[in-house]
Amino acid sequence: MVENLNPWDRIFVALDTTDVGRAVELANGLKGSVGGVKVGKEFFTANGPDGVHRITECGMPLFLDLKFHDIPNTVASAIRASLALNPFMVNVHASGGSRMMIAASEAANEAVTGRRPVVLGVTVLTSMAQSDLQEVGVNVEPLDQVLRLGRLAKSSGLDGVVCSAKEVVALREVIGQNFKLVVPGIRPTWASADDQRRVVTPKDAIDLGADYLVIGRPITGHKDPTEAVRLIVEELS
Repeated sequence: MVENLNPWDRIFVALDTTDVGRAVELANGLKGSVGGVKVGKEFFTANGPDGVHRITECGMPLFLDLKFHDIPNTVASAIRASLALNPFMVNVHASGGSRMMIAASEAANEAVTGRRPVVLGVTVLTSMAQSDLQEVGVNVEPLDQVLRLGRLAKSSGLDGVVCSAKEVVALREVIGQNFKLVVPGIRPTWASADDQRRVVTPKDAIDLGADYLVIGRPITGHKDPTEAVRLIVEELS
């Protein structure tokens, strides 16, 4: 677990938009108030690396949330290509298996400028319930699948996983403290759950042992994003 972080440093804001101008405005407006920003497939597909560079020009740490999942060589090549963006964190789907995750970790080691990115394995998406897993042939509860993929991610050399806060305690018990847990699906008490199913409040997530929180619409959809962050930090404190 990452120790001695200020509450706001644990927050990565999800910039889930295709509008470069809006994303840059949010990043600049939130600089110094949060730990970083997250860019996902929606923004990257619309704007590519050039769009991401526009965001990182503000100097905020970047979580490049592209969830790579392919054959080992292709994922390794994608990780190498992402290094030019100097991300703080990148991720792959842990369900891609150990060979793929090992290749991703080894590719991240090739960073020659800046720092090696934190490589995370995505376990079970927070939008998925047991019925969703069963539809794709995974006949176990989400927690069991998360623990299986968490162990596999650690043994494959990854630095942490993305999981629901409801799985943090169990993961800590089997994986230990020296492994980063990044938690999406965070909803303050005053915010809507939207399409997330396994959600908790920011304070609950930190109390359970999460390292970083990914928060999107409660901040970006608020009439005053900086005020939303203030309310969340107040809750965390």
